[in-house]
Amino acid sequence: MNIKRLGVLVVLALLLAQCQEKPNTAFLISEAQVGKLQRTAVIDDINTLFAKDSVVQDTTAYRLGAQVKKINIYEKGGKHLLTVTPSTDSIPEVETIQVFDARYRTPEGVGLQSTFKDIKEHYTIKKIITSLNNIVIFPKDSDIYFTIDKEELPGGLRYSSTNVEAVQIPDAAKIKYLMVGWE
Repeated sequence: MNIKRLGVLVVLALLLAQCQEKPNTAFLISEAQVGKLQRTAVIDDINTLFAKDSVVQDTTAYRLGAQVKKINIYEKGGKHLLTVTPSTDSIPEVETIQVFDARYRTPEGVGLQSTFKDIKEHYTIKKIITSLNNIVIFPKDSDIYFTIDKEELPGGLRYSSTNVEAVQIPDAAKIKYLMVGWE
């Protein structure tokens, strides 16, 4: 009887191990991918990778042999997922990706609905660039970068051209843009 129970337990354990779901990478942002889009992909792969979605590009430029400037990827039903900017190489690759869908997240869970506090907790900040209307945060050892609207900052920093330091950014400041640069 004990041997039968042990055999049943072993079989159940094997079945459970095989039934474990693989992690869903459809909306994962990592150093090697953004969802279905792998870092090694060339622009011509996008139509195949997103065959079930809508890929929109400037067809006039494409027909004239000019470089396509941006490729917008929409989910069936119209939700904007990504905008891809190709490189200017002879075989264009993905240079930058702007994420529009909040389902895309890093392994740490940081996405468009995250705040500056989430960025600080999961990344070491390499530098912050201040522009007229935004600040751009570049994490160390990462191709991901975040933009925060200056409207999220305290009043004195909103209209100033001085460099913003990490300690001056409120924890609750929301991410405006999430970008990946594979240059």
